[in-house]
This record gives sequence, C-alpha cells and structure tokens, in this order.
Amino acid sequence: MALIPRFSRLFPVLALASLLAPSVQAQVPVGPWPSKPMRIVVTFPPGGAPDTLARLLAEKWAALGQPITVDNKPGAGGNIGADLVAKSPPDGTVLVLGTVGTHAINASLYDKMPYNNLKDFSPISFLASTPNLLVVNKDVPARDAKELIALAKARPLTFGSSGSGTSIHLSGELFNTLAGVKMQHVPYKGRAQAIPDLLGGRITMIFDNMPSALPLVKSGELKAIGVTSARRSRAAPNIPTLAESGLPGFEATSWFALLGPAGMPRDLQLRLSAETARALAQPDVKEKLAALGLEPNPGTPEALTALMLAETIKWAKVVKESGAKPD
Repeated sequence: MALIPRFSRLFPVLALASLLAPSVQAQVPVGPWPSKPMRIVVTFPPGGAPDTLARLLAEKWAALGQPITVDNKPGAGGNIGADLVAKSPPDGTVLVLGTVGTHAINASLYDKMPYNNLKDFSPISFLASTPNLLVVNKDVPARDAKELIALAKARPLTFGSSGSGTSIHLSGELFNTLAGVKMQHVPYKGRAQAIPDLLGGRITMIFDNMPSALPLVKSGELKAIGVTSARRSRAAPNIPTLAESGLPGFEATSWFALLGPAGMPRDLQLRLSAETARALAQPDVKEKLAALGLEPNPGTPEALTALMLAETIKWAKVVKESGAKPD
C-alpha cells in the first residue's frame, strides 16, 4: 500500500483537535500540588520547541509554591530523558516534556526500548503542535521543493536532524520516499548541534521545528523551502507548504505533551492538567507561542492517552514502509 495516503492523514490540525477535546481549561484545579521542588525534563538540548514550552510552564508555575527547574537530557532520540522520568517517583516532582518521537515514533523505530511509551507514564496534557520548516544553507541553489528535488537527483545532499526517529528525521525520510531521492541522514544530539553545521555548509538542510528555524530565516542566515504542514503557518504565511512548492502529498507535524511517571495519583494528575491549561491560556503565553508557530491545545489526560495510542499505531506503519532506522 502506498505511503502517501497513510502519511498525509497523520497530523491534520482538525484531527488533533478532535482527539484532544474536551479541554481542561474549565476544570477547577482541585487536588494537591507537589510538596517538593519540581523539574521538567526536556529530552533535547536548549533552544527548540520542547525547551521553550517547558520554560514557559516553569515560569507560570513558579507562583504555585515550589521552585521548578528545566533539565535538558538529550540523547537516543529523546529516550534517555524519557526513561529517566519513567523510572522516577510518581509524586509530580519529575515530569517530561514528551514529543511525537519519545511517545509515538520511537516505539517502532528502536528494536529495544528502555521504557513503554504507553504503560510507563501518566499522561497529563497535550501542549501544542507545530509544523516543521525545511530550511537549507543560504548558498544552496534551490528556491523551492521542485528545484531541491532536481538538485538531489544531480548530486549528493545531506539532511541533519535532532536525533534518529524524531519527526525531523522522519520528515526527511518521507521527502526521500515521495521525491524518489536518497539524501543522507546526519543525526545530531539536538538541533543546537546541527544548526552550526548547516550554517557552515557541512550539511545541506534540516526539517527544523518552526520556533527555532524561523528566526534564522528572518535574519537571512538560512533559506526556507517550505513548511511541512498541509496549510501555511500563521507564523509565516509567506512561506509555502512543501506540497505547494513541488512535492504534492507531503504533510508532517510535530507535537508536544506533558507526562509524569506511571502511578501518579489521579487528583495530582488532574491538578497538573488543569494548571497546564491555565498557563497556556494566558494571553502573553498564547502570543509568544503564536509568534513561534506553536498552536497550543491543552486537553485531558484521557485525550492524550487516546492520541498517543493512535499516533503509535500510525507511526509504526510509516516507519515500516519508509524503512527508517536509528543511526
């Protein structure tokens, strides 16, 4: 069966919204707040969308009575940080900023996982989604996807990623499949390590998250080829989709969520979920996320559970059909 029809329905915004409803914004935040200092583990280095979301939550939660730190634990496509949280006490003091990689893709990409993405966590709330942005070194002689495909057929090209199995990696594998090219994947421990090589011309391109890529495009340091979503991003309406610029059928979106270890008390889980929705609903947070191309959509723990299950099944098909492997 062809990859395009299956993949093209993976991450439409309306589908995400239906899975994540109803919102928890109207819930009264009953239940206890953690009684000890808290930390939010981010499974990638500073600077990307997960780090941004974690730091916004930490800032808004600071008034609730406990100091909160953001702990960046990159490596193994996010598995190192996620596993640390899976093995932590379920008292709300250690949470993870989960991604589509750590809580959907990696389950089928890696032969051996240190944790079960569905059983070893207490889902708290979906946070936000964002398209990726295909950016190339400014000296690459291509202005759109059509010209980039022609270039890839004429000479070897490379694409970096923030780690094997991330949506950034699989966006590149999907590009290879749909365009009929074979660009070489170059994995890094995070996008912060990949960007200097991209700016220096040591790799050709990266399918970066919108929040981290867009400032470099606006400054002229990188060239944008297209966004990976089905529709143009409100944060960059002048940048076409990849489907518009020469690769029909291409669609992929990253998403981010908050989770704790399995076994978290229900009242604590609901309190964290409600406070997440409260933080994301604040006007200054919404404004900042919109400027970065992140679309917040907090929901209930049950909605996040359903989403993770559906995405795990769908990504397993994509991984199998694309032949993607961790490097």
